Amino acid sequence: MLNYNHTIKEEKSYQGLQMNEVKPVMKLIVRGKKREFLSAIGKSLNMVLPTKANTSTQSEKLTALWLSPDEWMIFSNAVFKENTNSYETETLLNKNISKLNLGAVVDVTDQFVRINLKGDKIYDLFQTGSPFNFNDFKVKIGSVTQTILAKIDVIIHNQNKNEVNLFVRRSFSEHLFAWMNDSASRL
Repeated sequence: MLNYNHTIKEEKSYQGLQMNEVKPVMKLIVRGKKREFLSAIGKSLNMVLPTKANTSTQSEKLTALWLSPDEWMIFSNAVFKENTNSYETETLLNKNISKLNLGAVVDVTDQFVRINLKGDKIYDLFQTGSPFNFNDFKVKIGSVTQTILAKIDVIIHNQNKNEVNLFVRRSFSEHLFAWMNDSASRL
């Protein structure tokens, strides 16, 4: 994250909706299938990866999102210093997973932007640009979905009641934030 460039330079606030980029936050993709892989992750991070589709697990420092039967995104709950691109979690997982050929660990910190949305109009905003039915999703805290929002691939994590983390590829983040800003102003 050296020379980290913020794509979203502002916070937006509307009645019933607040949007801002959470930066910088460590994000890793881990992949593996073996029981030994899941065990090594659990021992290394002191947390269990979610094995049920579209769910998440959380510890004090990390959150893990289920993306597929053999793929998870792990991100830090705390913000890091902007002048670093070295993470203790990544080093630990590389040592206990990658080097033992149990699975793969990839740093996607600079690839994905995390946008935090708060308020009671989040799902009204999402429904204006997504084909996904959010009725069940919004009542299940910790649920995760990969869907399309304004024709852009996103990962959405229902963190708490009226609080959502949205992950989008950096190259699409400015466009998506502009679309959300425009759509939110009309709610």
